[in-house]
Amino acid sequence: MKKIVLAEKPSVGRELARVLGCTGKEKGFSEGPAYIVTWALGHLVELAQPAAYSESYKRWSIRDLPMLPKDLKQEVIEQTAEQFTIISTLFARPDVDGLIIATDAGREGELVARWIMKLGGWKGSVQRLWISSQTDSAIREGFSSLKDGDVYLNLYAAAESRAAADWYVGMNVTRAMTCRYDAKLSAGRVQTPTLALMCAREDEIDAFTGSFYWTLKADFGSFSASWRGKDDSARITNAQSAEDFEKSLPGKTGKITALTAQEKTVQPPLAYDLTELQKDANNVLDFSAKQTLDVLQRLYEVHKIVTYPRTDSRYISHDIVPTLADRLRALAGTPFGPRAGLYAGGMMRVDEQRFVQDEQVTDHHAIIPTEMKVDLKKLNTEEKALWELVIIRFLEVLSPDYTYTSTSLEAEADGQKFVTRFTVPLVQGWRDIARIIGRRSAVSDEDEGDSDSSLSGLKEGDDVAIVSVKTRRMTTAAPERYTEATLLSAMEHAGRFVDDVSLKKRLGNGLGTPATRADIIEKLLQNHYVEREGKSLVPTPRGRELIRLVPAQLRSPELTGRWEERLAGISDGSEDAAVFIRDIKKNASDLVDEVVASHLVFDPHFPDGKKCPYCATAMMRVVDEFERPHYICQKLSCSYEEMEVKKKVLLPPGQKAPESQKSPEKKKAETAGISTAKPVIPTKRVKPTSTVVVASSAGIVRKVVIKKRPPASVISVPDPVKKSQGVMNSFSLPDDEEPEYTWETVMEVVRPSKMANRRFNDRERSGQHEHGDFRRPSRAVGEGDAGSRSGEISRNGKAWGNAGKPVEEPVGAGGTFADFLAASQKRKEKDEEKRRERKKK
Repeated sequence: MKKIVLAEKPSVGRELARVLGCTGKEKGFSEGPAYIVTWALGHLVELAQPAAYSESYKRWSIRDLPMLPKDLKQEVIEQTAEQFTIISTLFARPDVDGLIIATDAGREGELVARWIMKLGGWKGSVQRLWISSQTDSAIREGFSSLKDGDVYLNLYAAAESRAAADWYVGMNVTRAMTCRYDAKLSAGRVQTPTLALMCAREDEIDAFTGSFYWTLKADFGSFSASWRGKDDSARITNAQSAEDFEKSLPGKTGKITALTAQEKTVQPPLAYDLTELQKDANNVLDFSAKQTLDVLQRLYEVHKIVTYPRTDSRYISHDIVPTLADRLRALAGTPFGPRAGLYAGGMMRVDEQRFVQDEQVTDHHAIIPTEMKVDLKKLNTEEKALWELVIIRFLEVLSPDYTYTSTSLEAEADGQKFVTRFTVPLVQGWRDIARIIGRRSAVSDEDEGDSDSSLSGLKEGDDVAIVSVKTRRMTTAAPERYTEATLLSAMEHAGRFVDDVSLKKRLGNGLGTPATRADIIEKLLQNHYVEREGKSLVPTPRGRELIRLVPAQLRSPELTGRWEERLAGISDGSEDAAVFIRDIKKNASDLVDEVVASHLVFDPHFPDGKKCPYCATAMMRVVDEFERPHYICQKLSCSYEEMEVKKKVLLPPGQKAPESQKSPEKKKAETAGISTAKPVIPTKRVKPTSTVVVASSAGIVRKVVIKKRPPASVISVPDPVKKSQGVMNSFSLPDDEEPEYTWETVMEVVRPSKMANRRFNDRERSGQHEHGDFRRPSRAVGEGDAGSRSGEISRNGKAWGNAGKPVEEPVGAGGTFADFLAASQKRKEKDEEKRRERKKK
C-alpha cells in the first residue's frame, strides 16, 4: 500500500518526490514504490460565493443584507479544478491507505489541505509533515518524525474560523457600502485599518503648519559644539535671538564644565523574520514587500539556500545550533566564505541569551541559510541582493559586539551652554560583516557621534574661546508619509495605535501576519485606495473617502486584536469555534445596520480628475501599465471609462509639424540642412492601361493586362467639412517632399456607460432607436460639456443607486457594443450554416 503526500505547490511537490524516490511522473503527481506525491496550486478550494445560498444573492441589494448562512459551503476554484480532480482520483485509489499533509507548516497551509480533503472525500488516516527547510536532510528528517494529523485539528478549526469571519464581515460590509453609496467599495478587518493608518497620517500632513527655527554651532578651535537652551533644546525659536548670538558670541571665553569618556557596546541585531527582512529590503534595495516575499520564496523553493520565509520569529531553537557550522561551510566560494570558514572553525559566537530561545520559536525559526552549497552564478540580480542581506544578518548575529569609546563634552561661554560628543571605535565586531561586500550594515547607527580624537588633550576646567559662530535656519518637518518599510513596522506594532491597555497586549502580533501583509498592501494598490509616489505610499481621494464612510469599528486595529486573541484560543483548545462564529454573525449584522443608517454621501475630490459626461460624477484618473491615462466614473450605476490616446494625423501640404513633435533625427537633419525626403528613383513610364502578350515554355499564350498604380504620394486625407458629408478630400505631395505628421490626443471609450445602455433600451421600447449608434465615438480632449449632461443623472425623477435598490443590471437590460457585435457575428454564422445546408440538398 502507498501513502499520498499532499504539498502546497508544484515546486515543493517535485522536490519531495525527488527525495522520496517518486520517479514516475504523471500529470499532476509523481509516483514511487511507497509514495504518491501530488500538490495543490495554493488554494484549490474556497468559500462559496453568496449566490450559492440563495438566488436573491446573485444581485447586490441592501434589502437582502445581512447574509448569514448557518454553515458556509466550500467550492472548488474553477481555474484549478483539473488539479483538484486529479487529487480526488488519487484519494479513491484502492492501493492508498494514508495521507501525509505536506502543505506549508502554519494556519493557512493547514486550511489548504483540509478543505481539499473535505471536498475530495478523504476518509483514511492522516499524518503531518512539519519542516522549516526544503533541504534533502530536512525532508528526510521530517518524514522520519511525522506527526499525527489529529494534533493539528484545533489549528484547522482556527483557520476555518478566520476564513468564515472574514466572509461574514467582508461580504456583508462590502455589499452594504457598495449599494448604499453606489460605488465599488470594499472593506475588511485588516486592509481597512491599514488604510486608516495611512489616511490618518495624510490628515496630519494636511493639518501641519510649519515654522522656522535656528540652530547654532560654535567653533572653539580644537572642537566644535552645539548651543543648548535652558530646556536642553537645540532650537532657537526667535530670529532676533539667533542674530544676536551670531554677533555677540565670537571672541567670548569660557571653560569646559564637563568631560566624560565611557566605553560602550552594541550587541548584534537579531536574525531576520519576514517583516524585518521586508523593511530592510525596502530601505536598502527599494524592494516592495511583495517583491521581497516572491524573491525569498524562490531562494527557499528553487535554490534551497534559505529557510522557510513566512516566519514571525527572529530566534532559533537549541536543536538548530549543531547545524550552524554546516550552514557556514556552505558559504565557501562566496565573498563571505573566508569569514564564514573562521566562524565554522570555532570562532563564531552563539548568544544563547538572545539568539537561541526555544520559547520564542513557534511554527518556524528565523530566516537563516541552509546547509545547501551556494552557487552565485545561478542567482539573478534580485536573488543575489536579497540573499546577501540574509547572509550579512546571519553572520552579524554570530559576531562579537561592536565596542567604542564615547566622549561627551560640555562647555560654557558668556552664560551659554554648548555640548558635543565624539566616538572612537575600539572593536568593529559585527559592523565589519557588511564591509566584506562594500556595504554598510542595514542597522542604523543611532548612538554614533562625530568620529574624532581631538579631545584627547583636553580636561575639565580648561579655558576655551569661541573662534566663530554659524547659525542655520531650519523648518519644522511635517510628518513623513509611510513607506512600505515603515508601514510594515506599523502593521507589526499596531498595538501602539490603541489606547486600551488590554487590547495592546492582544495586538502583540499586529495587523495581519508576516505572510499576508505584503498581499494586503498590494490589494490596497490594486483597488486604487493607495498609490506609490517614489518610495512613499499615498492614500488616494477614493481611499480617504472610504475611510470617512466605513464604520468606525473597522477603522481601528482593535477588531483584529480581539479576533486574533480568540483565534489563538481556538488553536490551543481554550476557545469554542461555534461561539466565536455566533459573535461574528452578530457583529456583521450590526455593521450592516450602521452602514444603512448613515446619511453620508460618497463624494471624492480628484485634483487631476474630471466630471463624467453621462452622470457628472467625479472620474478618477488611473495610469495603466502602458502609461496611458484612464478616467473611470466612480458611480457604479454608470461605470463609464475612457482612455486618453495619441493618434498620428497627416498634415496637408505646406503645414509643418510643431517642433516638439519632430523626431530627434529630423531635427538634427534640418539643423544640418540635410533633406530627409526619400530619393526619387527613376522608373520607366507606362500607359495607364496596356496589354502584354506572354508565351510560356509550354507554348501557351496568355494576354496580361497591366494597370498603372497611382503614385504613392497621392494620399487621402479627411477634410473636416467633407467628412461630415461622407466625402473624402485628397491631395498629392511632390515626389521630393516628405509627409508631415502631428499627434492628436483623443479619448476612446473603454467601457460604455450603463446609463447609455439603459437609454438605448428605452429607445428600443419606444421605437426611437437609431441604428448603428451603439457606442459613444472617440472625441478630442476638451470636447463636450459635462454640465450639459447633468440632467441625465436620474431617470423618472429617481437618482441612480438609491439605498435598497439593486446595483447590478437586470438580465436583458441592454448591452455593450461588444455584445451587439457578438450578436451580429452569431447571426452571420447562422446564415452561413443555412447556406451550407441548402448546398447539401
